[in-house]
Amino acid sequence: MGVTMLPDAAWRGRAGLRRIVAALGADAVKIVGGAVRDTLLGLPVTDIDLATPLLPQEVTRRLEAVDIKVIPTGIAHGTVTAIASGDHHEITTLRRDVETDGRRATIAFADDWREDAARRDFTINALYADPLTGAVDDWFGGLADLQAGCVRFIGDAATRIAEDHLRILRFYRFAARFGDGDLEPVSHAAVTAARQSLKSLSRERIADELTKILSLPDPRAIVGQMAADGIFTVILLELDPGFATALDRLLANESAAAAAPASLRRLAALLPADAGIADQVASRLRLSTRQRKHLSAISAYRHDARPVRQLAHAIGIEAARDARLLGGNEGDAAAAVAALDGWTVPQLPVRGGDIVARGIAAGPEVARILQGVEAQWVAEDYPDAARVAELVDQMIGRSSD
Repeated sequence: MGVTMLPDAAWRGRAGLRRIVAALGADAVKIVGGAVRDTLLGLPVTDIDLATPLLPQEVTRRLEAVDIKVIPTGIAHGTVTAIASGDHHEITTLRRDVETDGRRATIAFADDWREDAARRDFTINALYADPLTGAVDDWFGGLADLQAGCVRFIGDAATRIAEDHLRILRFYRFAARFGDGDLEPVSHAAVTAARQSLKSLSRERIADELTKILSLPDPRAIVGQMAADGIFTVILLELDPGFATALDRLLANESAAAAAPASLRRLAALLPADAGIADQVASRLRLSTRQRKHLSAISAYRHDARPVRQLAHAIGIEAARDARLLGGNEGDAAAAVAALDGWTVPQLPVRGGDIVARGIAAGPEVARILQGVEAQWVAEDYPDAARVAELVDQMIGRSSD
């Protein structure tokens, strides 16, 4: 792969980045991590993070001197965000770990690029590039691993995991994204041996990483591996024994319906079709109220056989779409998604006042008539106001009998 960045590196045309480099000095800043990795792989580059031996205060001083806005987004850890020419770039001072407990680290600022790289997780994430020449610094074999599709920890795998237990889940995610299908044996053995340490992590951090795994284009192989390695016995005890079949069905339906990946929908595929269990999982993972309700709804109604627009009237369009993708076959799922595309749930074109105006005394009888009309209106796929008037007549007639 060589030691030079691709000649069409994504950052070369970014005016804001050029301004930052000019202000800090080309010898005092390098592009680091994902931007380097993804450029080498020919993948789209979004965030371009920078590293520097300069202290945050000096970074701020130099940038503000040339009218670049600086926000102290993570100042305690040496990170500021520079906004230049509309682009946002995180700039972090080189660091070394003083103390770690598997959840957070106490750091000290450093001036050694290799020492900063050594505290990162995987070799493919410890690549640093000169922002002007594109030359790559690689102290731990990351270039060779990237070329081989090998995701491995830097140095001793157990030590890297002990520094941050979330690296267990990150290993699986990065292996799925950048690996060749075979997990690096030493790293794999280390994450499996350390799986119980996941219990020490916050639920939010686990949920965030699990969401990223499930959002991968095709997470089936890595999810299956995580199950075989006992990872879910620590973070998702409710895993359904038939999850593999459900996930296969879901991805086939997503493909047939051209539906984008959705992590909550895929999480539901890992769970039994039980709203109570879904709610329990959502609560433990500290999902938002909206996410919790959605996960419970699609779990409860994934096998509901009524026409999809009727289901949408009951639980909403998004939930109905996901429920049908979860539970239907490929043809039905694609048709259901098409039936909901661009459609909105209509409102019943009659109100209680209309019933009262027909001579029915306000009260429970009006509500009963409205419920009967609405049920038939939904069953008939939302006919027009003329048909609704007929349904009202029929219900009032029954009320009078």
